[in-house]
Amino acid sequence: MVPPQPDNPPPPEPPESPGLNPAPASSPDLGHTATERDQPAIEVTRLAPSPTGALHLGNARTFLINWALAKRHGWKVVLRIEDLDGPRVDPQASQQAIDTLGWLGLTWEGQPLYQSHDLAPYREVLARLYGLGAIYPCTCTRKEILNAQSAPHEDEHELRYPGTCRPEPGVDQAPITEAVLEDSATAWRVLVPEEPISYDDCLCGRQTFNLQKQVGDFVVASKMGLPAYQLAVVVDDARQGVTQVVRGDDLLGSACRQMFLYRLLGLTPVPTYTHLPLVLGPDGRRLAKRHGDTRIDTYRQRGIGVRRIIGMLARWSGICDGHEEMTAEEFAARFELDRLGRDPVTFTMEDEAWLLEGCLS
Repeated sequence: MVPPQPDNPPPPEPPESPGLNPAPASSPDLGHTATERDQPAIEVTRLAPSPTGALHLGNARTFLINWALAKRHGWKVVLRIEDLDGPRVDPQASQQAIDTLGWLGLTWEGQPLYQSHDLAPYREVLARLYGLGAIYPCTCTRKEILNAQSAPHEDEHELRYPGTCRPEPGVDQAPITEAVLEDSATAWRVLVPEEPISYDDCLCGRQTFNLQKQVGDFVVASKMGLPAYQLAVVVDDARQGVTQVVRGDDLLGSACRQMFLYRLLGLTPVPTYTHLPLVLGPDGRRLAKRHGDTRIDTYRQRGIGVRRIIGMLARWSGICDGHEEMTAEEFAARFELDRLGRDPVTFTMEDEAWLLEGCLS
C-alpha cells in the first residue's frame, strides 16, 4: 500500500545560510530521499511509549490495536522508547513499559531504540535544516508568547507562535555551534509557510491543517539542544523505516507537522497515519491520574489476569459488546478497524467493577 501524499507541492528551497555543513540528503541513517520512490518490501510500524509514567489502560489499548493491525497485515513491529522529555522522564518507567507490553503479549523485532542514547542523528538533521535556512533561534518564554496572543488558542497546551524572533528575509543568521545548541535560553523553530497541508487518515478520513495559522513556526529543538517531539519522531521513523503510524487522535495535527518536515528533508515514504479515539474518564476528560489508578501494573499487582485486561480493551475496541476475557492473539484475530468507530471511549464505574472482580477469580 502506497501511503497518501500531501496535496501541496514541496516548498521552494530556502536560500543557504552560513553555519555547519548540512548532512547530505542521501544519508543512509535517514531512509530514502525524494528521488528514491521504491516502496519498502514490508510495512513497518512502531510501538513508542514515552517513559513519563506507567502505562495505563488508554495507552495499552492504543498499543494493542497497533500490534493487532501489524499482526493482521504482516507489518514488522519495532520498539522505540521516546525518552527526550527532560525532567518529566521517569528513569524506571522505560523498563517498566517494556515489561508491561511483554506481559500483555505484545512482541517486536530487535532491541528497543532509546532516543536519549544518541543525540547525534538529531544534531545532524538540525545542521541540515540550518544549512537550508529553514530554522532559526528563539529566546521567547511561554509567558511572552502568551502575552502576544490576540486570542486564546484552541489547544490550551500549545500557543500559536507569533513570530517574534522570526528573521527578516535575506538576513544572514549567526553560525550554529554546539554552544548555541546547548544554550539554555535558546530554542529552534522551523519557518512554516502559510498554506494548508492535507492527508487521508485511515480512520479519521481527510484532514487539513494550516500550520502557520494554527501553531506558527513550531519548535524543532528545545532549550538545551534536545530535539523536540516533532523532529525526533521524523528522524527516528525515517531511521527505522516506519511506514505505518498508529496513535491517539490527540496527535492528528502533529501528522501535518511531521509531513512538512519529511518534505523539507526530502525523505520518503511519508508514513500512513491511523489516529485512534482516546479513552476518557467519567468526566469526559482524557484518562489520567485524576480518575484514579488505572495503571496496568497496578491491576497486575492486584492479581487481575492479562486475559481480563485485554477483554476490557477488546470491549472498548468494538470486538465484543459485553465483557469477556481473551489473549492478545485472540484480540488480533478478531479486531476490525472499521468496527472501532470515531467516538471516544468512556471508562465507567461498571468497567472498573468488572476488572476488580478479576481479583476474586
